[in-house]
Amino acid sequence: MESITNNQSLDYVIIGGGPAGLQAAYFLAKANLRVLVLERAAEVGAFFRQYPRHRKLISINKVYTGVSDPETNMRWDWNSLLSDEYAPLFKDFSKEYFPAADTILEYLRCFAEQHRLPVELNVSVSRVERTEAGFEIHAEDGRTWRAPRVVVATGMSRENVPPIPGVELCERYSTMSLDQGDFTNQKVLIVGKGNSAFETADHLTPSAAVIHLASPRPLRMAWRTHFVGDLRAVNNNVLDTYQLKLQNAIIDAEIAEIRHNGKGFSVDIRYSHADGEVETLYYDRVLLCTGFRFDTSFFADSCMPAMTSCGRLPLQTSAWESPNVPGLFFAGTVMQQRDHKKYMSAFIHGFRYNVQALAHHLLASHHDIAWPQQQLTFSARGIAKGLLGEMNQSSAIWQQPGFLCNLVVLDVEQRSARLFAHMPMDYVHDRFARGMTLALTLEYGPHQPDPFNIDRVHRSDVDRAAESTFLHPVIRRFEDGVLVDEHHVLEDLAAEWLEPEHINPLVQYLQNALTLNSSITAIREADAETELATATG
Repeated sequence: MESITNNQSLDYVIIGGGPAGLQAAYFLAKANLRVLVLERAAEVGAFFRQYPRHRKLISINKVYTGVSDPETNMRWDWNSLLSDEYAPLFKDFSKEYFPAADTILEYLRCFAEQHRLPVELNVSVSRVERTEAGFEIHAEDGRTWRAPRVVVATGMSRENVPPIPGVELCERYSTMSLDQGDFTNQKVLIVGKGNSAFETADHLTPSAAVIHLASPRPLRMAWRTHFVGDLRAVNNNVLDTYQLKLQNAIIDAEIAEIRHNGKGFSVDIRYSHADGEVETLYYDRVLLCTGFRFDTSFFADSCMPAMTSCGRLPLQTSAWESPNVPGLFFAGTVMQQRDHKKYMSAFIHGFRYNVQALAHHLLASHHDIAWPQQQLTFSARGIAKGLLGEMNQSSAIWQQPGFLCNLVVLDVEQRSARLFAHMPMDYVHDRFARGMTLALTLEYGPHQPDPFNIDRVHRSDVDRAAESTFLHPVIRRFEDGVLVDEHHVLEDLAAEWLEPEHINPLVQYLQNALTLNSSITAIREADAETELATATG
């Protein structure tokens, strides 16, 4: 890789050398573009040097799958980055199902070195400015870089501090003691009910006398919502201690005020239930575990991105571009603004595909490099073959169910069917508003009150495939951007859609779609001839 010096013009500057920054650099550098990653720490992935505080990842590392295909195996690998070579993979660094946080530091360093990514360490970006030609990126040490486009991959690096009176009295997640002995026989309030809060509670259960976890909204379990950012089973041991009356409690309440009372803290809480009853509770310690937010401190006024109403995430278009600062793109966990608490964009195993799609968009829009696509045989069986291959192998639509799709663009006149890989559904709606298209996603079915007590749809009852609760393929047909109909492929316990009950209804659906497409084209041609005849008299 050619050395890049200070004050040079680049195609892209990527701010942040975590997994998202490295993933973006991989795809853009592979296209022979002049790219530079600026990382403020002395190592890539430095966030994981401190977080999670209790040093155990909850992103799974399923090494033994019984499957040899590397693309399919990425369905159960939540830590590896994408590459054409499927290397390096995280499983080469750890066999632990929930690996140690230090392992991902080793993995990311190896990924950057093996792919010779252009990373400049120990660069603290002090200011990003908008210019007529694009952007200027200034470092604290006086160096400057210029580029027409910037990709910000700094993650959510600032702790989120809610506006609670007395919140400054809390111990922060980032600095609180990890010594269980410091909490012996104490009453502890943890503000927050996310994974960091429960990770902390689980750690303190053997030593603390009482642990309360409080936030206004009810607890959401990942095994119920299918959203891995909700409470994971690996962190939910404290729930037993609550339901089995072992002094701990999970409270739905707003923290109204926190005060010193001489010995400890008085905390006024307003219950979300019980008609908003207010009560004062007493604790020895109050810990703040309320997540993180995006840091905007290095943006000049000329390119300050618009933010969500809560101020935690930058607003983004369907191509992850700032709507008010053209040329400013985002990569990584902040991409969740497009699918907040629905899909997997906040996590490596989700945003790695988003970053790949972002790179495809940039290459197609600015560098005349077409979005990856394959030509399918223009027939019901030919298109079915292409779709079946994706639904049985693709890791992208598996890891981002309902958010990413494989898009088939049909052209009856040319008798062509082109399959585009891994596009966000909202990106498709924005950019493919003409003609007939088919979008393949993998999706969960109707919500069930008890996810462990579900009646599966019988294999012979293909007409009820849309009632499939488990992850299954869905094909939607659009005409000029308007949804015409959709077809559900029957769920399968092994997630292998290879049987006649999967294939035959799909082929029939596609045959009907092609017939309709041909009819619409014929009508349009007839209308055009009529208009021409009328116009010419």
